[in-house]
Amino acid sequence: MNSNIKEESRVLRYLDKSSKLVVVTVEGGRNFVADAAIITVPIGILKANLIEFKPKLPDWKVNAISDIGVGNENKIALRFDDVFWPNVELLGIVAPTSYACGYFLNLHKATGYPILVYMTAGSSACGLEKLSDECAVNFVMLQLKKMFPDATKPVQYLVSRWGTDPNSLGCYAHDVVGKPEDSYERLLEPLENLFFGGKLLAWTTRDLFMGLTQLELWLLKTVKVPLQISRM
Repeated sequence: MNSNIKEESRVLRYLDKSSKLVVVTVEGGRNFVADAAIITVPIGILKANLIEFKPKLPDWKVNAISDIGVGNENKIALRFDDVFWPNVELLGIVAPTSYACGYFLNLHKATGYPILVYMTAGSSACGLEKLSDECAVNFVMLQLKKMFPDATKPVQYLVSRWGTDPNSLGCYAHDVVGKPEDSYERLLEPLENLFFGGKLLAWTTRDLFMGLTQLELWLLKTVKVPLQISRM
């Protein structure tokens, strides 16, 4: 099977032409025509209505998107010259407020490189995205120095911003209290030649890779049209 992958092509519009063809418009105005389309964008993109559907999605599909929550988790990777922490997998932080809670993942134990990755979720993850990279690292180093007063400065760092990344607008999907239990099933339901997939719909198992495998098998059984794609 020949692959024709277009990178750096943010989708702007799906146009269903009489339920026979799908026209996908990307940034720059280029159109791609296909017999069907599988939509795998993150739930944050769907909830923000950043992709225009013509005709509009039916109310039951819009409600399914609305009923699924989107969470945020960020990582700050810190590389040091030397290891000054114990040889354990995780270093947890207990604090009086949730904002200062988090944990460090010890990559040195698995890779041999002197790297710690600070993990934070929820309001703390969103708050860190409002800071510059330097300020975010300084905040994390303050937490680290509470455990290791002699901690040295990192020589390299990398800060993620999944909550504001225009290609994700969030990190993971989650259930919402009080919402129907069939939200994921309703989102997975196809609309003629528009099919919905992606990581967020692998809800049947906590094992991500097994869930994605099950989802791929489901799509293979469901998408029964021979796909042909052309460029306009």
